Amino acid sequence: MSSAMGDTLSRHLAQSARQAPDEAAFTFMGFGANRDGTPAELTWKELDTQVRTVAAGLRRAGAVGERVAIVAPQGLDYVIGFLGSVSAGAIAVPLFPPDLPGHGEKLAAVLADAAPSFAISAPEQRETVADFCAGHGIDSGVRVVSVEGLTQTAGTASTQDRTAREPQPEDCAYLQYTSGSTRIPSGVEITHANVCVNARQALAAYDVGGGRHCSVSWLPMYHDMGLMLALAMPVVGRMRSVIMDPLDFVQQPVRWLRLLTHYERALTAAPNFAYDYCVHRVPPEERTGLSLGSVAGMINGSEPVSPRTLERFYEAFAPSGVRRTTMRPSYGLAEATVFVATSPAGEEPTVTPFDRDLLAQGTAHVAEPAEGGSITELVACGRPADQEVAIVDPVTRRRQEDGKVGEIWLQGPNIGRGYWGRPLDGESFGAVLEGGDPADPAQRWLRTGDLGIWHDKQLYVTGRIKDLVIVDGTNHYPHDIELTVENAHSAIRRHHTAAFAVSTDEGERLVVVAEHPPAVTDPDSHLDEVTRAVRGAVSTTHGVAVHDFVYVPPGSVPRTTSGKVARSACRAQYLADIPTATKHAARKGSGTA
Repeated sequence: MSSAMGDTLSRHLAQSARQAPDEAAFTFMGFGANRDGTPAELTWKELDTQVRTVAAGLRRAGAVGERVAIVAPQGLDYVIGFLGSVSAGAIAVPLFPPDLPGHGEKLAAVLADAAPSFAISAPEQRETVADFCAGHGIDSGVRVVSVEGLTQTAGTASTQDRTAREPQPEDCAYLQYTSGSTRIPSGVEITHANVCVNARQALAAYDVGGGRHCSVSWLPMYHDMGLMLALAMPVVGRMRSVIMDPLDFVQQPVRWLRLLTHYERALTAAPNFAYDYCVHRVPPEERTGLSLGSVAGMINGSEPVSPRTLERFYEAFAPSGVRRTTMRPSYGLAEATVFVATSPAGEEPTVTPFDRDLLAQGTAHVAEPAEGGSITELVACGRPADQEVAIVDPVTRRRQEDGKVGEIWLQGPNIGRGYWGRPLDGESFGAVLEGGDPADPAQRWLRTGDLGIWHDKQLYVTGRIKDLVIVDGTNHYPHDIELTVENAHSAIRRHHTAAFAVSTDEGERLVVVAEHPPAVTDPDSHLDEVTRAVRGAVSTTHGVAVHDFVYVPPGSVPRTTSGKVARSACRAQYLADIPTATKHAARKGSGTA
């Protein structure tokens, strides 16, 4: 299907405009002027008309084949700007405005890597974007435009517009920059065929589309899952998309749940921490009036899915109609466009207790309660949709048998072409199994860098190869340690902890950096007690000593643009010695308190 005629976003959009011209297509809910939200809406015909106009404006400006960065705020102009870019035959680069706190360095690095000829911003931010580019040494040839400006300059259809080459399925539609914390940005080349096929894979797996459902999303559209859920799946599946700004969710998460109540049969998604955030930030009095029984699915992905989070969310919102089967643990990554696997429709999430020590040694053994010993509970991410998943020994490149930990390798028509500006080196894209032929495209795989296992016909993700904490020859999964740390004391902020290894004269040793909650106004008075609790819990549960525990204010632990804890960035910050002003104290030593 990857080369199927019409398998481009622009043709899918035109088809929806023909089939359902007056049907609501995209709704942006703004909360600036009204606490209940003010909707701005476009029908399929209106959207198609505006996208064609912007595409014509971009073509006339010389954008065909060039990169066009989308640096606008979340909203309808973002949708129009992105679709207008890919429809014009340009390569869109979905990004974020310069005013996104804490991510200016990443924006500058991505703009330098992508080298766009155009940047689409909000009209009032054009000067800010231009100043940002100039201030960071970005090529002064970047032309900053807006949807409004492109619409005004498009004019009437010309011969050039009528004879313009339509984007083809094999053309690169956009560059999806990964949300990781490395300083070298990686832009995945996603073709029209990649995104259209992945949208269909997701539509089928979640059983939505065809005008019967809608999507509701606060995820940023520069993030792979946000772009797929709020834009690609609606366009390919003719599914209404309801969007809100991520900041509006952070300020009042009940807004998201109210949209799910208002727009029936909605598919939505969020990283694991967001579900816990709702439990803690939506009090019982705000839950009255919520009706979540019609929700088609609540995807939980982009970071390890916690069994406790699933249970806490269900207990909190079961009275509002949430069913266990509504929760859909999923796995994906930008290099595969995004979607790879999800739990089976109509089934409750599968939570399996594995022996922690054996798992660290590479074997998944279901732990029986009577056996005693430490366990790690993992949530299954289900089965892949029209893709092949292999668990592979990352050193020998041999397939692993079921129950053995290995690297997750993928094949499928949704796998991106490679990283922008980099050759296929077989380390990520174009990898081959032992004895395979690199010259045969059918034998090439994507190495994800993620560790996982097959167990009972489902995929379990156990962690990232690069994040593994290896102390005295024993593997420890950082999210496992972080969960233990967060449960060790109430004065540790959930989902704001980073565990990583550092090299010392005695070998690799464990460091934990943890934020205190905003409510803790005198962290120094808690430091000794919290440190002892953390050391004791980690030693007892994992059999490893905490070499250094760092207790920091809220906002100190770096996060990716998608909200995940950025362990490698935190490690780099630690090694560079976190400034004294943001570091309350560290308790060094090899003891366990």
